[in-house]
Amino acid sequence: MTRKYQIEQYEDKIGDFLDVLLDAIDIDIDYEFVEGTSTYPEIENPDIVVRFSGPEADLLLQNKAELLLALEHLTMEMLRLPHEDHSLIVFDANDYRLLRIEELRLAAATACARVKETGQPFFFSPMSSRERRIVHMTLRPETEVRSESVGVGGGRQVVIIPAGMATPAAPAARPQDRRGGGRPGGGGGRGGDRRGGGRHGGGGGRPGGGGGGRGDRGPRREGDRGPRRDGRPGGGGYGGGRSGGGGYRGPRRDGGNTGGSSGGNR
Repeated sequence: MTRKYQIEQYEDKIGDFLDVLLDAIDIDIDYEFVEGTSTYPEIENPDIVVRFSGPEADLLLQNKAELLLALEHLTMEMLRLPHEDHSLIVFDANDYRLLRIEELRLAAATACARVKETGQPFFFSPMSSRERRIVHMTLRPETEVRSESVGVGGGRQVVIIPAGMATPAAPAARPQDRRGGGRPGGGGGRGGDRRGGGRHGGGGGRPGGGGGGRGDRGPRREGDRGPRRDGRPGGGGYGGGRSGGGGYRGPRRDGGNTGGSSGGNR
C-alpha cells in the first residue's frame, strides 16, 4: 500500500513537538507511532496513527476528546499539512476514534429511521467537521432522506431531513450559564518528588486544598538529549534508537532506556 506520509519522515518532528506540549501541560502519558489501519476506510483511512496510553490517557478523552483533538490540530498546524491531508495523520487513545465512528453511525441510522417515520427534521448537537463528515458518509446511500450542515462556527451541526424538504435554519443557540467559578478544591501543586517516575509523596496533590509544590522533576530520559529548557540535564533518546520506522518511542517519564524498533502491530 502506497502511503503519502511515512512514519520515519515525521516521527522525530512530531515527537519533539509533543514532548514540549506534554511537558507544558504536565500530563503523564506515553505515545507510539503505528501505521494506520481502518475499519471504515471510506470514512477515515490514515497513514500514521499516534497512539497515546498511560496513567492519564483518559484525560485526553474528556469533553468529547477535546484535549486529544487539540493536540492533533496543533501538530497539524506545526507540520503545515494542507487541510485535506489532516485525516492522514491522526491521534488516538483507547480506540476512541473507532468507537466514536461506530457511535455516530448508529446515531445517524436511528435518526434516519425517525425522520422517515415522522417526516420531521432531526438536528444533531453541534459537532466537529470530522464528526459531521461521518454522519454525512453514513447517510450517503439513503434516497428518502438527506443530511445537511447548518449553523456557523462551533455551533455548526447536522440536520437530517426528508429528501424533498428545504433545508431548515439552524435552531437558535441556547444561552450558556456562566455562573460559578473554576475547579473544585483549593490551590496547591501536584506535590511529590517526580525523580523516581512516581507522583507520590510531597504535600497536597490534586484533590482538595493547598500545599505541595511540584517537586524536582529530574531528568526525563537517560542518555544525552541536551539541556532541558529549565537548564537541567535532559533525558536520553527514544529508547534503543529509531530504526525500523514506527518503533515505540518508550515511556516519556520513566527514565528508562526502553523501546526499540518493534513497529507495533501492523
